[in-house]
Amino acid sequence: MTDPVQHLQEVLHHDIPLTREMGLSVASWQHQALRLNLPLAPNVNHKHTLFGGSLYCGAVLAGWGWLYLSLREAGVEDGHIVIQEGQISYPLPVSGDALVLCQAPEPALWERFLKLYLRRGRARLALQTTVVNQGSDEPAVVFAGQYVVHR
Repeated sequence: MTDPVQHLQEVLHHDIPLTREMGLSVASWQHQALRLNLPLAPNVNHKHTLFGGSLYCGAVLAGWGWLYLSLREAGVEDGHIVIQEGQISYPLPVSGDALVLCQAPEPALWERFLKLYLRRGRARLALQTTVVNQGSDEPAVVFAGQYVVHR
C-alpha cells in the first residue's frame, strides 16, 4: 500500500482541484487521526484572518479525508463519499496558518457504520472536526458533519 498521506494528498489535489488553490496539504495520518495544514496566505480575508469559507472547506475535507483513509484501510474502495449536512461555529479567528484535525468516532459507531455499508451499500457517519491556529490547542473552529457513503 502506498503512503496514506501522499496518497490522500494526490487524491485531494486531483479530484478536488480547489484544494490545490487553497494550499491545503495532508500533514499526518496517525492513530486514526487526520491532520491537514491550511495556510493563511491563499485563504486570507479582508481582516487578514483565514476566510470562513476556506475554514469550512478545510473542516469538511478533513472529515472526508478521514473517512476515505479509514474505508481504504478497511479494504473498502468502492464507496462514494459525500457530505450530507454540516454545522460549524467559529469561536476564535484564525490569524495564521491553521491545523485541521479529524479524529475517529467511537469504535462502536465506526463498526456499526462499516457493517451497514457492507450489507446495504449505503451508510451515514457523523464526524467532528476542529481547526486550531498553528501552535495552539484551543479550537478556533468546531465542525460537525454528517457524511454518506454509497456504492
